[in-house]
Parts: sequence; C-alpha cells; structure tokens
Amino acid sequence: MAKAITLIESTREQDRENAQELLADLLPHTGNSVRIGISGVPGVGKSTFIEAFGLYLLSLGKKVAVLAVDPSSPIAGGSILGDKTRMELLSRSNDAFIRPSPAGTALGGVAQKTRETMLLCEAAGYDVILVETVGVGQSEHQVAGMVDFFMLLMLPGGGDELQGIKKGILELADALVINKADGESLGLAEQAKRHYENAMHLLRHSGFWTPKVLTCSALHNERIREVWEMIFDYWEQSRVNGALTRDRQSQRLQWMHQLIREGLEAKLRANPQIKALLPELETAVAEQDVTTYTAARRILDLL
Repeated sequence: MAKAITLIESTREQDRENAQELLADLLPHTGNSVRIGISGVPGVGKSTFIEAFGLYLLSLGKKVAVLAVDPSSPIAGGSILGDKTRMELLSRSNDAFIRPSPAGTALGGVAQKTRETMLLCEAAGYDVILVETVGVGQSEHQVAGMVDFFMLLMLPGGGDELQGIKKGILELADALVINKADGESLGLAEQAKRHYENAMHLLRHSGFWTPKVLTCSALHNERIREVWEMIFDYWEQSRVNGALTRDRQSQRLQWMHQLIREGLEAKLRANPQIKALLPELETAVAEQDVTTYTAARRILDLL
C-alpha cells in the first residue's frame, strides 16, 4: 500500500504512467467503501476524534483507512506529518492504515493525489475511508467533492463561532459534530448545538437529507456510536435512492475537468515560446506598461 501510494504521489512522468496503469487495473475493485471527509478548525480535536471513531469501527469488524493531510510550510515547503503519532492506538491495528501526506500547494486542504489514494484503499479492502483535511478554508469544497459524507467538527461555546464560519462551508456539511462535549463544557456544547441547528435550518440543502448536529467527546469515547449510526443511515439512504451513484459520477466528471485544467497549465508552462515570452510580459505588467488582460491574451494566443 505504502509503495503504491508513493508511486501515485510521484511527479516523475514515468511513475505517473505506471501509476495510471495500476489504477486502471484496480478500478473494478473500487467503489465499495464509505468515504467520509472530516474537517474543522485547528484545536478542535480531529486526530483524537478520528482515533476514537476508527477504534469504534474496528470493534464492528471493519477495516479503516485514514488519509491525513498535513499543512505544508509556504516558505520551506516541509510538513511535520505527525498525525500517525497522534493516533497511536489506531496505528497499531493490522486493520487500520494511516497515511499522512503533505498538502503541498493543493487547494481545499487535501493533497493532490488524495482521490487516487482513496481508490487504492478501496481496492485493498478498506471498508471506511476517512479523509482528514488541513482545516476550514474557502476551498473545502474540494474535500466535499470527493467523499460521500462531509462532516465538520466544532468546538463547544459556539454561538459567536458562527460568525467566523463561511456560509458555503456550512452548506457543504452533511453534519456538524460538536467535540469536547464533556465536563464543564457539556452545557456549552448543548447551547452551541441549538445555535447550530437554528443556523442549519436557515440554509438550503438539496436532496433527501437534513443535516444533523450532534455532540460527542472523543477523549472520553462518548456518543461516537451515534456519529457512525448517523453516517451509515445517510449512506444507506443515498445508496437506495440512487444519490450515491449520481454524486460519485458527478465527482468523477469534476475531477476529470480539474485534471484537464491542471494539464493545460502544465503544457502552457512547458511551451518554449511561452517560457521565453513570460518573463518579459511579467516585467511589463509589474511596471504597468501593458494591462494584465493584454499580457494574458498574448500568452493564450500562442496556443
């Protein structure tokens, strides 16, 4: 698994070709897993929740894969990749696979090859795949665009917190789960739950599902079962009514168009004429000798 994922993540042209051959062979064995995206602000307890959630799934006899995406430094480009150390109990199990990956320059809080890695995990027989994202940002739609169920972890005490959450992210969420609902924070968590439920009612969600708001304590292993039952209920309903098939078809098409856009930009940058002209135009735009639109048109006209 680890070697296959390293091949998928490689940027070498020969490796890319080999990776696509591998994926083509494995494609008939994919598509049977429950794909869950988990996001939330730093400090909300994503790693603690995923470990508690993963261990509960293992107790049900399921195999669990965790694709944890670590933020990359915009300056040095490095990542700590510490998620595996924070999920010590889960990482010891033979039925769990944890793969931390650097986000690199990818938008949406997920590594560029997360979709393809997910297919590898499905072919390897993992029943549930958890994609942990870098955090709540404007491009979280990329995560929601590759999973069956998208969940936001929240902190207790949250009426004011609604102000800081982008409306678009709330519209993507199939559920809000308020973590750390224990001890003195229990009352705050219940209060936050009411706030969030009112907010979710104001938003329009298409389809058969009304987004739920739950509370849990990952640290004390409380109400983890309810979270899984909610997700599985959603998954079963979407499978029976055809929404799961439609959503996954739509996701594959979006992914294809994204790859076309990325491929076009790569070809653009590799073009010798453009390589020669681009620095000259960049200087001209910086000095306001030409408009940005005119400069862009000159580049595009070379195609």
